Amino acid sequence: MMHVSPGLASCLLLTLLAASPAPARPAAIPAESVVVLYNSKQADSKSLAQHYAKARSIPGNNLVGLPMPASEEISRQQFEQQIRDPLRRIYDTRKWWERGNGANGLRQPVSIDRRILVTVRGVPSKIARTPGTIPPNQLKKRPFAPNPRGDEASVDSELCLLGIEGYDIAGQVTNPYFGQNVAIMNLPKANFLVVGRVDAPSTEICIRMIDDARAVEERGLWGMTYLDLARKGKGYEVGDQWLEKIASMNRKVGLSTVIDRHPDTYVTNYPMNDAALYFGWYSHHRNGPLLNEDFQFKRGAVAIHLHSYSAFELRNPDRRWCGPILAHGATATVGNVYEPFLALTHHLDVLHHRLLQGYTIGEASLMALPALSWQAVLLGDPLYRPFQTDLRVDLNERADRDYKALRHAQNQWGDDPGKLVPKLRTFANKANSGTVFEALGLLARENQEEEQAAAFFVAARDKFQNRSDRLRQDLHIMDVYRTAGNKETAILLLRKMKEDYSGLPETKAVVALLNILDPPSPPPVRLEPGNPGSR
Repeated sequence: MMHVSPGLASCLLLTLLAASPAPARPAAIPAESVVVLYNSKQADSKSLAQHYAKARSIPGNNLVGLPMPASEEISRQQFEQQIRDPLRRIYDTRKWWERGNGANGLRQPVSIDRRILVTVRGVPSKIARTPGTIPPNQLKKRPFAPNPRGDEASVDSELCLLGIEGYDIAGQVTNPYFGQNVAIMNLPKANFLVVGRVDAPSTEICIRMIDDARAVEERGLWGMTYLDLARKGKGYEVGDQWLEKIASMNRKVGLSTVIDRHPDTYVTNYPMNDAALYFGWYSHHRNGPLLNEDFQFKRGAVAIHLHSYSAFELRNPDRRWCGPILAHGATATVGNVYEPFLALTHHLDVLHHRLLQGYTIGEASLMALPALSWQAVLLGDPLYRPFQTDLRVDLNERADRDYKALRHAQNQWGDDPGKLVPKLRTFANKANSGTVFEALGLLARENQEEEQAAAFFVAARDKFQNRSDRLRQDLHIMDVYRTAGNKETAILLLRKMKEDYSGLPETKAVVALLNILDPPSPPPVRLEPGNPGSR
């Protein structure tokens, strides 16, 4: 294998890239503005809060421990008496806000000093629907039957409105931060909190999430993006539109993006290597790469699967989506504890756009959310800023060199494909980069240049040393034929891959695709004696 020395890598990048002014960074969030809430009845919850506070230099006085149930789901009464009311009193007595009557007549904050609230593992995540509003035959049913006026909610979503008294808990409250593009510390007269949760299937995963966020934001998040459209049809188009907008944004900033536009989700053990970003839908439980026990997202990854109950069992590493995503190495995700209805869940295109602008994931996720007092939850350090706009890129570092080259080349020549593609092709050859050749192939596909795309994927396959990376290039080539309607050639290529990559765990992806494109014949019907069909 040919290795490019750090000195040569710098030379190549300096030849390829030119310095460009960085966009303005959103206002920083002072550590003094962050409150951490933990369950005082659980030692692990307190120690996790302390670990987070140390990592973010949060003053000890900003840690709040309250005795509360250990269960994920609590009643509305438990939430109000054991979490909301005592926490509200602490904000009042410590003068973390000033409250008065708003224009709507409700008592609410007129100014807030502590604008960020972090809940940690041990704090319940779900508020159950009030029993009197549930039909008797559904009292034990979980999740609840969808109801746009139900009063079940995410604990964190209710805590966003901690300072407001008397709002209607049935249904949703409009999020005043939705769609905004201003840092939370610069927002005048905010009457809500930005709430994020450090929670996962284990305390160890939570600690890793905290540490990964701090480490990655210092050098930036670099890697591949994987998008998985649903193609569910009428009534669901908006979800696919969000992902298409993400794809368009990524092309403009130079993020290499694999897009699955088929109705089936990414298949079992799909080789989703170097996954820094993942946005997909729509399946009840983890599937695709997350069925591969060896699969890990890239450190710092933001990974989101859109589903009504993605966070219903957020501490389960095997069921739904949020728990498995975090168990497989992601640093942050968002989800829903109960049915939110599509229009009221996170608008993923807005979330992604704000992240690229340099906002924290706490700000970005709340800007992307239409409703509060509803079902959404952010899992991850809300201060995590994966794309700092003023980040200095060290060209002497080999780590993530090729992804840095892609982003900076796009910034330099993105408006001139006649220069961008030759420059990147030259770099890919000199740097022996399968990553850049793959990115060129993906870009060619988006431009409907399928023959050119296939040639780039062949070049990428020849450069990659990792067998699963090479398999992904062959899957790209197969998909060129599949998308063009040439199913026969696609099947032949898959059969060859099945032989060529025998023994590789990701070969299950090939088998799964063969079962989709060339399903096996059903077994013959066994007719028993005396069965009328046997005559």
